[in-house]
Amino acid sequence: MSVKPVVLPAPGGRGEDLQVRVSAPVSGRDLPVIVFSHGFGWSMDGYAPLTDHWAAHGFVVVQPTHLDSRTLSLPAEDPRTPQIWRHRIGDITQVLDGLSALEGSVPGLAGRVDHTRVAVAGHSWGAQTVSTLLGARVIGTDGMPGESMSDPRVKAGVLLALTGLGDDLTPFAAEHFPFMRPSFDAMTTPALVVAGDKDQSRLSTRGPDWFTDPYTHSPAPKSLLTLLGAEHSLGGIPGHQAAETTDENPARVALIQQLTTAFLRSALLGDDADWKAAAAALEEDPQPLGTLRSK
Repeated sequence: MSVKPVVLPAPGGRGEDLQVRVSAPVSGRDLPVIVFSHGFGWSMDGYAPLTDHWAAHGFVVVQPTHLDSRTLSLPAEDPRTPQIWRHRIGDITQVLDGLSALEGSVPGLAGRVDHTRVAVAGHSWGAQTVSTLLGARVIGTDGMPGESMSDPRVKAGVLLALTGLGDDLTPFAAEHFPFMRPSFDAMTTPALVVAGDKDQSRLSTRGPDWFTDPYTHSPAPKSLLTLLGAEHSLGGIPGHQAAETTDENPARVALIQQLTTAFLRSALLGDDADWKAAAAALEEDPQPLGTLRSK
């Protein structure tokens, strides 16, 4: 079941109340939570291939609509625009702070949510957003990592098409997106990184391997799923009919559904059986859709 919009009051500076979608199983108790951050321009209504799947497999999924959403039509000259990346992080924190209120907004959900088992997930800019709650930091103009925005309430993360190191930005990206200079050295929270080996970003001077940096440059425990032939939409995770998906592949999306669910069950519930089985099946597949490695 799904309820939207649930509205959380705007904190100082945001200017717009935070609209949220909450999806949950109709039965079960002690349900773990996934807070999902959308990519640029999307909203709480996107990413149904993932969020619906997770909710159907025992998770409460919370999707905030960030200020960059096309549904809000924030003009480029708006004074909040340069700080949207910070407002995005604040949105996730506000969701975590308001979990009890969100739980009470869905009929029949109150008392069934485990607030101690929380994961964050995101795609593209959304992955950059939630990575900070896992321990990633933004390198400042002085070349030093900025403040830590990690959150001890977050126990695991799924980072889909997360951009890599800022040293490899194009001049345009370096000028317009200064927050895209991450340090992954302190990203200690367990995470699954998902990258496409055909994901060629116009923001980077490197090839698709740029999207493997979050795995390469962060400490264990981490896993990296590299999808063969996948571009930035990873086969179509933004939506079943998303026009921006240039690499539509239902089998690839199904693999992401399976592996992310198994990873989250392992990380949040200690249930390793599905994760081990999925990893073994991928390794033994004579025509695999991707490769998986862990550290």
